[in-house]
Parts: sequence; C-alpha cells; structure tokens
Amino acid sequence: MEQLSRNIPNQLAVNLAHKLTSSDDFPFEYDHEKHRLIFNEDLSFRLPIGTTLGNEKKLKYVFILIQTESCSIGYYEGADLVSHKVYGTYGVRKKQGKSQIKYLKTRGKSKAGSRVRLGNTISFFEKINTRLQEHFKENQIDRIVFSCSKILLPYLFGSKVNCPFDKKDERIYKIPKHINHANHEEMIKLHKELQRGEFIYKSDQEEFVESLIQLGS
Repeated sequence: MEQLSRNIPNQLAVNLAHKLTSSDDFPFEYDHEKHRLIFNEDLSFRLPIGTTLGNEKKLKYVFILIQTESCSIGYYEGADLVSHKVYGTYGVRKKQGKSQIKYLKTRGKSKAGSRVRLGNTISFFEKINTRLQEHFKENQIDRIVFSCSKILLPYLFGSKVNCPFDKKDERIYKIPKHINHANHEEMIKLHKELQRGEFIYKSDQEEFVESLIQLGS
C-alpha cells in the first residue's frame, strides 16, 4: 500500500497537538526520539520543532549541522533564533575531494599536508564544543536538533574539549531531512520545514488524517 506524506502549517499543527492532549477521541503514543505522535502502525504525525504537548512554554534548543568542513550552530527559544554561529575548516584533500578523516581511514598513513588538515579538523571540533558548552551553561536546553555524519562523531565526542551531551542523550532529535550544506541558510531552511507538522500514512488512512486536520482547524 502506498505511503503518503502531508505537511501541515505550523499554527494548525500546534492547535492539533494541544487539542489532542485534551481529547480522548484519538488515542496516540508519543515517540520522544522522533518527536511524533503514533496513532497506529500506518499513521504518525511529526510535531513542529519547538512544540510541546500540553505545555505552553517555549522549548529551548540548539540546532546543530556538522559536515566535514563546516558547521552551523543555532540557539532557539520556540520559533525564535536567538544566536547563531558558523565554523569552517580546511579538511578536504582537494585533488581527491575526500575528507582527511576518510582518507586516513582507508589509507592509514599521513604526510605533512595531511597532518595539517587533520589538525585543523581536531581544532574545528574543539571550537564547536566550546560554543556548545556556552549554550548549555547559559541555558536549560530541552532538545538537541542534530545532524552529523557518523564518521565525524568520534571527533565530536572524543574532543579534548568535552561535548556537553553524549551520543545517547535522550534530548537528541535527529533531523529527518537531507542536509545539503552545514551553513546558516541551510539551517534556516531546515528550521522552517521542521516548523511544519507532517503526517506520514498509508493511503487507507486518508479519512482518519482528514478528521485529525478538522480537529485542529
């Protein structure tokens, strides 16, 4: 059976989330990891980022995009971007277009230029973690909106400047979208997309989806 998706505008999605908490007509389970409501195995509803169930407070969260040579970190309160920082480094072998981390993993040896690139990568993650520590020290972070390649995770969590959360932190929300670039523009674009709600459902759930949308209207 065909799987469908349907985006829901932010205000409608927020209204729906609040009404569902005060109604027994549409039972659901909340999946904290993916920030979604599960009605049955064929229908789920991803909540807008920053939205809580039955709580009017603004969520405080960091928005982290990390790729080999760039990183974008934003701190949000609800839908509002409070602060933002972009970091870049020289970590790619230009002729091959391959990151120094991937090169070392496949070749196992490093020349002088390679060591410089690797050193830049290590410094890159130290700067990232320093920035994150500042956010976590100054604010009570409710969620960690996160995208980072698996090959880079050991550098983030193994840096001599400690990451203020670990890879099993229950606050982590892995961004369910493709990341083109780890820059400010991409972060704003992704945040806008995640501000919408999204139904994921099989085609035979269409009528149920319509009834839920009417509840939020």
